[in-house]
Amino acid sequence: MTTTCTDATAAAGEALIGSAPDAIAWVCLEQNGPWGKKAWTDSHLDVDLGRAIEEAAGVHGVRPSLIRRPGKHADATTGSERAVLVGYTHPDGSWLLTGTIAAPEALLDLDWAAVAAGDAEAVRRSLPALEPDDQPRLLVCTNGTRDTCCARLGRPVAAAALAAHPGRVWEVTHTSGHRFAATTVLLPAGVLHGRVLDAAPLLAAADAGEVVLTGYRGRSTWSAGAQVAEEHVRRTEGITGIDDLVVVPEIDAWSVRHRDGRRWWVAVSASTGGERPPSCGKPDEPFKSYVATTVSVTP
Repeated sequence: MTTTCTDATAAAGEALIGSAPDAIAWVCLEQNGPWGKKAWTDSHLDVDLGRAIEEAAGVHGVRPSLIRRPGKHADATTGSERAVLVGYTHPDGSWLLTGTIAAPEALLDLDWAAVAAGDAEAVRRSLPALEPDDQPRLLVCTNGTRDTCCARLGRPVAAAALAAHPGRVWEVTHTSGHRFAATTVLLPAGVLHGRVLDAAPLLAAADAGEVVLTGYRGRSTWSAGAQVAEEHVRRTEGITGIDDLVVVPEIDAWSVRHRDGRRWWVAVSASTGGERPPSCGKPDEPFKSYVATTVSVTP
């Protein structure tokens, strides 16, 4: 029997933390129907439009994603109107805007610089259909064309989470790390989880302002090293408030600041771990292994 990438990475002992993609903000556009490996230019969405949106997002460090409602048939068509989610992830001022646009081309009017800067009012001026939304959303990767594990493991997780949280769960094209399927993203925090069997508790925790550390991949606000430093402080100090910690780089260490004034300096080292395929059907590649150590603490 062929070993899947999810089985291989688990057997190799690859840790989840530090594997979240680096994105200060996420912009999601509803697009039903089939998704290819490069979904923005390989779906029922106009290719030139998809390419233009990808390029605009990339310039500003924003993560663009296509979404669809769980259980939607792969061959379903989409009318002109589309749901849009815009999430800014920084814990000092995360926010979520949601709305419906008359046509996907309207997303070209979005002020991408304002999205990256966390300026919600400027974003709303550029796309008035968007409104503030205080209910977190859950995205579950289900793009089986990119990797079969995402569809096989992600779709049941998305369907079950939707039953527990109607209207707040979406299938998404790509979260990076198919080998960790089922993978999820919580917006607006940009918190990612992997090897998820039941996603409903993740959304319930987010509603309470908490983050679940089981399966935690990191927060997309930060780079891999910062994700590792933040998770280290959370685990050693028992901190679960979703927006409690801010991470900034300093010489030879990461500064992890709690909103109550406490601060930790954490050193993070990376080395080559074992090998596993990054995706089903790909040859084995080495993965990074991280070690975090608290250097000093300011009470």
